[in-house]
Amino acid sequence: VDAITSTSLVESQLLLVAFVLCSLIGLERQFRQKAAGFRTHVLVGTGSAGFTLVSSFGFAHVLGDEVTLDPSRIAAQIVTGIGFLGAGVIFTRRDAVRGLTTAATIWVSAAVGMAAGAGMVSLAAGITAAHLFALVVMGPVVAKIPTRDTNRVLRIVYTDGEGVLRRLLAEATEVGFSAFILSTHRLDRSGLVQLDVRFKGRMPLRGLVPYLQDVEGVRSIRVQRDADDDEEESRT
Repeated sequence: VDAITSTSLVESQLLLVAFVLCSLIGLERQFRQKAAGFRTHVLVGTGSAGFTLVSSFGFAHVLGDEVTLDPSRIAAQIVTGIGFLGAGVIFTRRDAVRGLTTAATIWVSAAVGMAAGAGMVSLAAGITAAHLFALVVMGPVVAKIPTRDTNRVLRIVYTDGEGVLRRLLAEATEVGFSAFILSTHRLDRSGLVQLDVRFKGRMPLRGLVPYLQDVEGVRSIRVQRDADDDEEESRT
């Protein structure tokens, strides 16, 4: 009982450290409205810290000349378990994979919790700081780096008056693209509309085209370098 009482304050402090640091990670995901937000990351980090504390202090009363314990065994099981949890937030639709970053943040939350539970507070704080720096500071900077899709424009021909444009934009948003409409005009009296639009997203533009092709009312999609250049790629 004395041994348990003597470590209670340390355990509470380390658990609090894990809670606070994982809260910061969770708030970033919550702000971005991701599938796994504040609660998930706090629970993962705090739970990992709890398991680590149990591994470190929970069996001290059974130690003896003939009894030895390996605290790393529980830590190894935490890593395995978090792998399954992270896989649950990753899903694939056709060639588009979503949820990888959120799964990685769950993995990081577990690492923060384990480090805090092991008493490595500086390491836990360092992991949290590096994580937030990568996503909050470097993320927007990396997003501005030009890619081969930066100057590409989709020229979409679709049937007018059937809500096709609304469905196109909704489909692109669901996949993770933002749209910038450059121009639209009717094609004579055919009842068709030609739309020039630039899409920006986290995956290559070629990954978006199949989704747009399946929108009812779309007649053709052409990929061009810009609205005036020659056609680079054609999909119908």
